Amino acid sequence: MSEVKALTPTPAGDTYKGWLFKWTNYIKGYQRRWFVLSNGLLSYYRTQAEMGHTCRGTINLATANIAVEDSCNFVISNGGAQTYHLKASSEVERQRWITALELAKAKAVRNQAESDDSGDECPTSPPTSGQGGGARNSNSEVQSTLRTLGSKVEDLSTCNDLIAKHGSALQRSLSELEGVRLGADTDGKIRQVTERATLFRITSNAMINACRDFLSLAQAHSKRWQKALHSERDQRIRLEETLEQLAKQHNHLERAFRGATVLPLSQSNPALDSKSSGSAKGDASDEDDENEFFDAMEDPAGFITVPADPKYHRRSGSNVSCLSTETGIDDQSLCDEQSLGSNSESPQSLEVEPVRKRRTKIPDKPNYSLNLWSIMKNCIGKELSKIPMPVNFNEPISMLQRLSEDLEYYDLLDKAAKCQSSLEQLCYVAAFTVSSYSTTVHRTGKPFNPLLGETYELDRLRESGYRSLCEQVSHHPPAAAHHAISERGWTLRQEISLASKFRGKYLSIMPLGSIQCMFEKSNNHYSWKKVTTTVHNIIVGKLWIDQSGEIDVVNHRTGDRCHLKFAPYSYFSRDVARKVTGVVTDKEGKAHYVLSGTWDEKMEFSRVMQSNKGENGTEGKQKTVYQTLKAKELWKKNPLPEGAETMYYFSSLALTLNEPEEGVAPTDSRRRPDQQLMEAGRWDEANAEKQRLEEKQRSVRREREREAQRAANLPEEGAEGVEVAEDGVHQDNYEAMWFERTEDTVTGESMHVYKGGYWEEKDHGSWDMCPDIY
Repeated sequence: MSEVKALTPTPAGDTYKGWLFKWTNYIKGYQRRWFVLSNGLLSYYRTQAEMGHTCRGTINLATANIAVEDSCNFVISNGGAQTYHLKASSEVERQRWITALELAKAKAVRNQAESDDSGDECPTSPPTSGQGGGARNSNSEVQSTLRTLGSKVEDLSTCNDLIAKHGSALQRSLSELEGVRLGADTDGKIRQVTERATLFRITSNAMINACRDFLSLAQAHSKRWQKALHSERDQRIRLEETLEQLAKQHNHLERAFRGATVLPLSQSNPALDSKSSGSAKGDASDEDDENEFFDAMEDPAGFITVPADPKYHRRSGSNVSCLSTETGIDDQSLCDEQSLGSNSESPQSLEVEPVRKRRTKIPDKPNYSLNLWSIMKNCIGKELSKIPMPVNFNEPISMLQRLSEDLEYYDLLDKAAKCQSSLEQLCYVAAFTVSSYSTTVHRTGKPFNPLLGETYELDRLRESGYRSLCEQVSHHPPAAAHHAISERGWTLRQEISLASKFRGKYLSIMPLGSIQCMFEKSNNHYSWKKVTTTVHNIIVGKLWIDQSGEIDVVNHRTGDRCHLKFAPYSYFSRDVARKVTGVVTDKEGKAHYVLSGTWDEKMEFSRVMQSNKGENGTEGKQKTVYQTLKAKELWKKNPLPEGAETMYYFSSLALTLNEPEEGVAPTDSRRRPDQQLMEAGRWDEANAEKQRLEEKQRSVRREREREAQRAANLPEEGAEGVEVAEDGVHQDNYEAMWFERTEDTVTGESMHVYKGGYWEEKDHGSWDMCPDIY
């Protein structure tokens, strides 16, 4: 703080500058910033050098409150939109700033009051040098408009006086005429003139009243109109200045970007890469810190990708050996790169024509309004998990069907099964994990909670070569098991339970459990977990979905790993919304592919030719610079069907999930009556049916508890028919029909695995072991 200048504030636009500490957030605390007080505006910058191109924030003192907290701290706020918590190096320095700020505020308030009291007088002072020709033209237009309005008001005032004068004279003449008696004919004419004069008087009075009202309104609002015109002119000037400043910043960033990316591989060295990495971090701005959403930290990407020299694409066969010596990449890896590019673009030759035509439309969603308070007021004191929610918050599919939607892009696993390289295969598996979130971007409706024992089958064996089965294997806590198998050599299984936390403005949903994918040809066994889903604007505003967190897709046979990062959405972020980045590494940690894209649109991959560790930045974060080949598309989202906004934003697959199908189990979600009623738009009946099913499920559970109590010969108060896990969570004493809990020998995880029998039972058509849950 020794650099703070102890200047005495003086009028006539002189500035007051110096260093202050500004509170940013709980992670970074107070940060040192350069503040400038000028013309009633307090602005701040990271450094003095930024004054020419990047202002981090500005607050108008005319409407601001200045409060002193203690010997060194003070607060400046303009009513909630902006609040600066500042700290000086000493009490003396703080008092200097307070004095300067109070004087600047008083002057700004006085100038604003003088502007308000100026009445209809047009500004005659010439524009400042920063306004430019556009501002001068705007000022001239305002003055001309005000002069015209003033002239019209004067004309109207004159007309008002003349009408009042002649109206009074006419009234007197008519009164005198009424006293004349010259005969019957004259009487008739006088009566006629009198009637017409009466009409003229009424019309004149109405016109006089209208003119009087117009005059009073014009006189009362002339100051306001003039002030609005001045405000528009000032705003235009500020916008022009802002655009000029943004143009400078854009030019500055372009130069910095060109300096970071124009880096041929043949001329690169670790020191240069470190320098470019450090400078790129320094050029990127992470202000303003107050604009962070929730607890999300501004964590820049852990790596930077730069294009490799184009000559790598033109090397002959004799040069490949030299290249492998320089970069540590063998010939087989280059062959994998070529096969990966061709594989990702090749059509599926094994696909056959669909054996049946699936539906492409469901009834439109009714426009039913619902008062959230009318529901919550009757649930005070109840457990959140036991609150009955109406179908108004749902979408007409169950959670089991939502799990089946993960197979929307099954073709990625088909392509992965053909890969010769495990690293190449891992790229497709990682893209498949990201693709499962693409259907959630507009899906703010809650799926139906499955009943215990409810199942859902998705048989696409003859159409797409796979079929899957889901079952609700537990109700407390709710958990669903999923098993899918394909004729093209892959098997997918998962067990998902949900934990949620309501944080006021948003709801966080944390999926628990893991997902596993096995490939028959290579015996590769992959596993990963899901990221956190956040539903924003729960109470007020429009609901929207975000995905955030990190995923590690691990190949347990080879040790290969893909680390994916889902960046949380921020309105003020300079990065791409819903961004996902990832790096594919082998068991030694060497990077082979870089993945990038968004979880709602597409993913691309790039082959890593060389990597260099960058030096630590200002916050101790190290970046790696990857030199890569040209990016290629790995996965792209399918477009939504026409009219999806009126059909719950369902994808083409989701539209077919609830389609009636013969031969499915009695416990299948397609047979659930409340779900079918909701899809048909009969929401009142669906709500009544939903309550009936939930009460039936509770009755069945109570009966199961009594049976467990009698079998265990336990006292009344200790049975409850449930098991208590080590973490204190009650678990259902229920045995699933088609799944059994077992420990995976590869991952060591305990999960429900398909034990077989469902498809055989379907072929027989008996379904003897299925309970009556509907």
